[in-house]
Amino acid sequence: MKLATLDFFIFIVYAIGLLCIALWISRNDKKEGTNTEDYFLASKALPWWAIGASLIASNISAEQIIGMSGSGFALGMGIASYELMAALTLVLVGKYLLPVFLKNNIYTMPQYLEQRFDTRVKTVMATFWLAVYIFVNLTSVLWLGGLAFESVAGVDAMFGMIFLAIFSIAYSLYGGLKAVAYTDILQVVLLVFGGLLLSYLALDAVSDGQGFIAGFGVLTEKLPGHFDMILSEENSQYINLPGISVLVGGLWVTNLAYWGFNQYIIQRALAASNIKEAQKGIVFAAYLKLLMPIIVVVPGIAAVILYPEIEKNDLAYPALMDLMPVGIKGLIFAALVAAIVSSLASMTNSISTIFTMDIYSKAVKNKSQRHYVHIGRITSLVALSIGLLTAEPLLGKFDQAFQYIQEFTGLFTPGIVVIFITGMFWKRTTANAALAAGVGSAVFSVLIKVMAPEYPFMDRMGIVLLLCFGVTILMSLMSKSEQNNTCVNLSEVNFETSKGFNIASLGVVIILCIIYTVWW
Repeated sequence: MKLATLDFFIFIVYAIGLLCIALWISRNDKKEGTNTEDYFLASKALPWWAIGASLIASNISAEQIIGMSGSGFALGMGIASYELMAALTLVLVGKYLLPVFLKNNIYTMPQYLEQRFDTRVKTVMATFWLAVYIFVNLTSVLWLGGLAFESVAGVDAMFGMIFLAIFSIAYSLYGGLKAVAYTDILQVVLLVFGGLLLSYLALDAVSDGQGFIAGFGVLTEKLPGHFDMILSEENSQYINLPGISVLVGGLWVTNLAYWGFNQYIIQRALAASNIKEAQKGIVFAAYLKLLMPIIVVVPGIAAVILYPEIEKNDLAYPALMDLMPVGIKGLIFAALVAAIVSSLASMTNSISTIFTMDIYSKAVKNKSQRHYVHIGRITSLVALSIGLLTAEPLLGKFDQAFQYIQEFTGLFTPGIVVIFITGMFWKRTTANAALAAGVGSAVFSVLIKVMAPEYPFMDRMGIVLLLCFGVTILMSLMSKSEQNNTCVNLSEVNFETSKGFNIASLGVVIILCIIYTVWW
């Protein structure tokens, strides 16, 4: 499949427009980039709508659009639990975690760990996050983005990855988080519009032109197994989505680690002017997450009927682009690229923030603010270069890249959740116990994986979480040393939320109850 001249023209107009907006945002404030707060936290002045849009734009990328559509093709609507339960997780993050982080006035997650525990915990976790962001997140987004270029635009995947890397750097390197966050508003509008349009056209094609409602009816009739939200043990995909665990088990581990303690996600909320603005942005993002199954999973299911001959699951979404008329195809392709470059820009900005603020600034002290910003920019370039070189070797052999990401990060996420939850809400937790939880997470995960390879990774995460909690509590109780905790005391943190936040949160719960009741 190739893009027509008009499609390329529309895509080029989008790219130039985005770069112009980013440049205007970056230059609009004369002080932009002169200090680390400006560059890494957008001067701590992001409004709620920019926070919510940027959260989703940073999250929804190639691994969601292409990868999750591929998983929708393979196993159906059940994969949407990652999106749906994320909405509920966001509400809890806004209610219980954000107030703690904002009260401590931090730049990064490792910085909080240093305040709460010690430099060892911060350094270990900062190094871990840098490795994951570069070798898992960046590589997956680049590789799947390259596949999209190859399938849709007819260009080599490596050329596509290089273009995406250069594009993301071009509009984010100078302005930092502020440029990323405000251009994300445009990205999200394009992403949602393009995604909904593709879903409509896919469902209309399934019903032979009878409309999207009829098309949805055809899917539920012909592919009833693809609409099981809670998979039974007899389902061939049970190992990926083990039944009730998506509601009360290991999926919570993934969601809490990602939405609560993931630097390139939570950094947007840390850049809010105040807690109320951050919470409004969080709940706005929760409602956008509820739309994602329609945008990324339903097209994958439709591809089962429209393109049953697809060799790789992750080619489902690119194949659906064939449904687009000339001109609109360029717009949808622009939406896909918008999601990819937004995530790349967010990841590289967070990589540079962690490296600069948690590692470099501690080793090379007493430098100017401008110097640290300069180091942050260099770090972004180096990280993307590494991602380009390692993307294909790491992900080229996987049919479902989204599942690969969950499997790999699942080795460590239980420990991360335990370190933060016990550190935030149990003052007795020690640094040694936190380190033991981090190391134990990987050890326990590998042992269970080796001893029971057929055991679902989501259930494995739940068991490892409990083991890590046990290790942390036991070691903390056995320790006689006093913990050097410089964090704000919880008694000084206000966990009360506004009436609007509470009503909006209740709406999220009601919608989730309806969805899981209808498609249990």
